[in-house]
Amino acid sequence: MSERVETVVLDSQGVSAWIAQDRGVLAMIRSFHSMAADLVVCANTIVEVVHARVSAPRLHWVLSQVKIEAVTEQAARASAELLKQAGLHGHKYAIDATVAEMALRQPGPVAMLTSDVDDMAKLCGRRIRLIAI
Repeated sequence: MSERVETVVLDSQGVSAWIAQDRGVLAMIRSFHSMAADLVVCANTIVEVVHARVSAPRLHWVLSQVKIEAVTEQAARASAELLKQAGLHGHKYAIDATVAEMALRQPGPVAMLTSDVDDMAKLCGRRIRLIAI
């Protein structure tokens, strides 16, 4: 990671890969940490990553390392507008939209670790640097 990044947003796959100690994601996290970037997660992302096989202690540790952004009514309305502008709708895109909306509000430059580059590109445009994982 040579480009300066102020804020890094992790979607559910980013958080899941960190919990699973994926080597590539861990290397990126270390790189972002070395440039003093803030790590941010949307509160909805927690709902997506929790399942019976997730290590609760590891989940809690990862979440202790990030800033967790709440989804307020204002954020939900802005997320719905993003969906509308992107021509997307429905529950399939709802959490992605809240993650994208939250990312767009963060201090830039912003990068996002995501497994869904196509949908996030539709929602974020070119304002967020998307890093596929």
